[in-house]
Amino acid sequence: MTPRRFARRQPYPGRRGRRRRRRSAVGDAMRHGGEAPPAKRPKAAVRPPRPAMPHGSPAPRRQPPPASSQRRGLPIFQARGPLLSQLRGLDSAVLIGETGSGKTTQIPQYLYEAGIGRQGIIAVTQPRRVAAIALATRVSDEKKTELGKLVGYTVRFDDLTSDETRIKFLTDGMLLREAIGDPMLRKYSIVILDEAHERTIHTDVLFGVVKAAQKKRKELGKLPLKVVIMSATMDVDQFSQYFNGAPVLYLEGRQHPIQVFYTKQPQSDYLQAALVSVFQIHQEAPSSQDILVFLTGQEEIEAMTKTCRDIAKHLPDGCPQMMVMPLYASLPYSQQLRVFQAAPKGCRKVILSTNIAETSITIAGIKYVVDTGMVKAKKYSPEIGLEVLAVQRVSKAQAWQRTGRAGREDSGICYRLYTEDEFEKFDKMTIPEIQRCNLASVMLQLLALRIPNVLTFDFMSKPSPDAIQAAIEELDLLGAVERKEDQLVLTPLGRKMAAFPLEPKFSKTILMSPKFHCTEEILTIMSLLSVDSVLYNPPARRDEVQSVRKKFISSEGDHLTLLSMYRAFKNVSGSKEWCRENFVNSRNMMLVSDVRAQLRDICVKLSIPIQSSRSDTGNIRRCLAHSLFMNAAELQPDGTYRTVDSHQSVAIHPSSVLFHCKPACVVYNGLLHTNKCYMRDLCVVDADWLYDAAPDYFRKKLRTAKN
Repeated sequence: MTPRRFARRQPYPGRRGRRRRRRSAVGDAMRHGGEAPPAKRPKAAVRPPRPAMPHGSPAPRRQPPPASSQRRGLPIFQARGPLLSQLRGLDSAVLIGETGSGKTTQIPQYLYEAGIGRQGIIAVTQPRRVAAIALATRVSDEKKTELGKLVGYTVRFDDLTSDETRIKFLTDGMLLREAIGDPMLRKYSIVILDEAHERTIHTDVLFGVVKAAQKKRKELGKLPLKVVIMSATMDVDQFSQYFNGAPVLYLEGRQHPIQVFYTKQPQSDYLQAALVSVFQIHQEAPSSQDILVFLTGQEEIEAMTKTCRDIAKHLPDGCPQMMVMPLYASLPYSQQLRVFQAAPKGCRKVILSTNIAETSITIAGIKYVVDTGMVKAKKYSPEIGLEVLAVQRVSKAQAWQRTGRAGREDSGICYRLYTEDEFEKFDKMTIPEIQRCNLASVMLQLLALRIPNVLTFDFMSKPSPDAIQAAIEELDLLGAVERKEDQLVLTPLGRKMAAFPLEPKFSKTILMSPKFHCTEEILTIMSLLSVDSVLYNPPARRDEVQSVRKKFISSEGDHLTLLSMYRAFKNVSGSKEWCRENFVNSRNMMLVSDVRAQLRDICVKLSIPIQSSRSDTGNIRRCLAHSLFMNAAELQPDGTYRTVDSHQSVAIHPSSVLFHCKPACVVYNGLLHTNKCYMRDLCVVDADWLYDAAPDYFRKKLRTAKN
């Protein structure tokens, strides 16, 4: 069954087609990279002989505990013995395995059960908090222990561990924060860096921190730190080289044959093309075969969800029923779980997802993947100091990851909504986030880690000198850094900023708040901005949503509107019924309360006075102006907006309460670039406040504009 717009037919190459490999002693269930020049791919070390017991008899081998049938059924199970033999004798290793092979859940358990790394904690890092929590829950279930005891997790604003914890799942950002207090990571014996191919900004910094800790511990004769890098993609020479020629081990996963189809012609509207493809498949394929569509963000997904449901109501008799399910990070957790449930007989699941479904999760029943070839990602231009969230083409590696979602349980089909010629022009790999985003947070963390020279830090993929310099200038403007004897160091204010798990500008907002007597309100606003959206906006009920929300809207902007909603939420003691009536995500709102409590605790530890401005919103806006002055825009005579910093043309995002207003001057949290550059999360401010916040900065900008 091939929809009419698709022409070329190509089998999914899987792991074998993309790189030839040679068998090694690891066994049938596992593949090794074979010998290569040491700089690229050294052969895995053989386990050293065990020491003899006093009477000359060999040391008894620790027997693995009986595994459940579910664990025995995973591809990695057959490789357990050879894999442990390899890992036991290595300081560092790179492990490649398909999603579904069991590497993330089983390897920490295998190491623990074999007594490897029992002298400390086994850390397993994840790029996403959702994955860290879900994996810890799964492993604690498999170990038949209470979550937080033997197996626990630590994510931003949530720690479920104890003194008994020996296997700890945590986000890479949280391990980085721990390294600020202990650069040698003394409590850990093994660090497993999972999903390394995603190359998030925290993962890349963590590579350097873990590598330095491993080296330092070795030099000082301390307990060795074993590092295991796990990835789902094959292009890992860079990982191996970076970790001093670490051996690369290959693990076979469950990958069934997948056919790949490209469009005959380029598609001018990928959303329309996706819609047509979904309904062509739906009318011809058996109802038991589900469809996964990759889109770029919440608004796109919600709009297409409504369109699909409307069309499905008017399909001819004989067509299966269709269950359309959105999947994105800010979706209420209970609705995220629905995608994993089987559809009723005679009904097909159509899942519309962001790239969250590329690697982090496996959804049963997927036979067809529709890949738009687009993703929403950060782009940063240090020359003009502009960071935007933009819709752009995926890389080839991402496209193959998406394709692989169709072959988890049986043979599958992937429809790519672009031509093969277009695909050949895609970047081979995704550009690491550290090379395309604002580095102010990274520089602040490195300085807090007491890195002697942040300019020469050992990055796997070094950011541009301009990006590093722009980040240092931003920290300088925020008052976080100073030069002492040609050395860049944190100021007392900068050290306080580093204590908060927030972007530097948001940390500064909290630290500025006592001056304006509004710390209570700023803590609430910063907490609301630190979680996924607390607003739930179903497109089918747009008019009802707008009507209900009117009572919260502030003419002074989105920050104060959110503050008003949080106050109302607290007044009804967090009622779930109130959340449903007001289209508020109750789970995220509860998380806001937890985040706020922890930020408040940090304030108490730093002896920051906590006051409330009560009904005086002017002080709140002044505080935001004094910390977000680099994110300011002014109304022009022609009715458009330009950023004060880079004179970039910007517009107010339709989701803002200020969309139909034209305030003279605003500050914003971030920019989103689609067909134009939009400001998101706005607050009305006076231009004079901005000048008061950073007079030297604005005098310089004024001179630049005149020249």
